[in-house]
Amino acid sequence: MPVILPVENKHPQFGDNCFIAPNATIVGDVVMGKDCSIWFNAVVRGDVNFIRMGDKVNIQDGACIHCTYQKYGTQIGNNVSIGHHAIVHGCTVHDNVLIGMGAIVMDNAVVHSNTIIAAGAVVLENTVCEAGSIYAGVPAKKVKDISQELLNGEINRIANNYVKYAGWFKGKAE
Repeated sequence: MPVILPVENKHPQFGDNCFIAPNATIVGDVVMGKDCSIWFNAVVRGDVNFIRMGDKVNIQDGACIHCTYQKYGTQIGNNVSIGHHAIVHGCTVHDNVLIGMGAIVMDNAVVHSNTIIAAGAVVLENTVCEAGSIYAGVPAKKVKDISQELLNGEINRIANNYVKYAGWFKGKAE
């Protein structure tokens, strides 16, 4: 059974057709849209501030979504994939974004739409990532504009695949 707990009388809320893995943790002021998935060992902690997710967001295995007490909530748009063991903390992630495996997006950063944050990249506090770009490195820097092929072939493909993968587990692991 997943750990789903209220904090300070704020209960997590889930849209239609969401999948929550049996060992995921979701606490506090968390609101998810439809077709979202929270995968194995992922943690979504809305205990010290809010977390808002749009539709078709997948938080992959071991990822951590958190926020900053009395400063920064976390906002995640639609069609967003957050890779295995990534950390997304007190920031804003717009629509159609892929955050790669092990990447870190820190407080008050903004990742604009149609952007890829490469695996292992570290987006420092207060960084603004341009729309339609790929960011990589430590600290993360823009390395190039994103092509339509990457937008469709990676960002959309992965988000759509995770809706499909969640369907494999519906009714079996919940």
